[in-house]
Amino acid sequence: MIKTLKIALVGAGMFGGDVHLRTYCQLEKSGLAPWLGRLGLDIMARRLGDIDIEFVALGTRTEATCRKRLEAFGELGMDFAVYHGETPWLDILRDFPDLDILAVATPDHLHTAPILAALEAGVHVITEKPMALDADEADAIVAAAQQAERLVGVDMHKRYDPDHLRIRDEVIERIGDPLYGVALLEEPLHVSTQVFRAWAENSDPFSYVGCHWTDLFIAYFKAKPVSLHAVGQKKKLRAEYNMDAFDAVQVKVQFDNGMSIDFHNNWILPDAFEGPVNQESRLFGINGMVESDTQYRGLRFASTDTGMRTANVHMTRDVRREDGSHAYCGYGVDSVVVCVEKVAEMKFLGKALADIADTYPNAAEGRLSVLIVHAAREVVRRNHAYLEQGRGAPVTALFNADGITLFDPYEGNSVIYSQPV
Repeated sequence: MIKTLKIALVGAGMFGGDVHLRTYCQLEKSGLAPWLGRLGLDIMARRLGDIDIEFVALGTRTEATCRKRLEAFGELGMDFAVYHGETPWLDILRDFPDLDILAVATPDHLHTAPILAALEAGVHVITEKPMALDADEADAIVAAAQQAERLVGVDMHKRYDPDHLRIRDEVIERIGDPLYGVALLEEPLHVSTQVFRAWAENSDPFSYVGCHWTDLFIAYFKAKPVSLHAVGQKKKLRAEYNMDAFDAVQVKVQFDNGMSIDFHNNWILPDAFEGPVNQESRLFGINGMVESDTQYRGLRFASTDTGMRTANVHMTRDVRREDGSHAYCGYGVDSVVVCVEKVAEMKFLGKALADIADTYPNAAEGRLSVLIVHAAREVVRRNHAYLEQGRGAPVTALFNADGITLFDPYEGNSVIYSQPV
């Protein structure tokens, strides 16, 4: 009996067209087994090593994009159907009724529709972060996944960074109960002004990448948010690029275990910065502290062409094979592979959704980051407006059994989400 998992992808931008497609390409070539040891899943290699992975379809908004990806990956031996338009996932789901996984790498504000369509069709989902930007949409996804008994895995790849795994598995216990911390991720200017210019005004740097850090602390401590304050700045993008988008956002979140974490994000880092991004975290506990500089890992070089550069060889890297081709490795790949492996456990080993609930970045955990993102977006919007009026930044958010309540001394208090957190 041939065991097959069929995968399709919608969205082929920075992550979809690179990380997702390259990952599915090598899964199609070599199966799951070679990639499981990095995840501590080597014991599953014999049971799942005979599964064929087939990448069957790609959907993008424009025909040029999907044709370009087909040509590029055709040179690597892949062949797949291509679709384009505003809702290409509907055509994919119609034409592939036996599809196992729909991967979603559309812009942040366009995740929900393809996710819900896939779940309604009985198809598992791997989605880019954040799962959604709206709390009610996150609830709809969680409910649909449970009703369909289908997995929704979120690409929260910072969980699989080897530095973070060491912190989770050893360091956290040593430093004791967490008190406070800071996490920053600063993206280069071309991300907001070129790569994501078409939708940057519909998102912000915290929603786009800050959710990686919120997820990490949620996963470390199984913690929930209890309150939040946020501010942001609109200067460079507004003045120099005619974009009504935030340059930077700073969010302070208090969690139910007593810790307070500051999240700092921007997407205007000068493109001349020596690394692809600037990122680091610091956590202080009652018995110690841990710092992780995930931008500067120790590999640094300079040339007349590039100037000073640093490289993150942990997230993704090419490993040369004997035939001159390259394997694609790193924690950016791991977070996709783990979701594929969990779908395989469900399809071929009879696992239920509840059986694997805590073994991958799931929709229920993804929902908590969406709640934080939703609240932060509204708090930062109001506080920015008040700051420009010279009235300070007094708005805060409260998370509890009543949902999310905004405390605003000017407009009055309001509930922006009415389900228990």
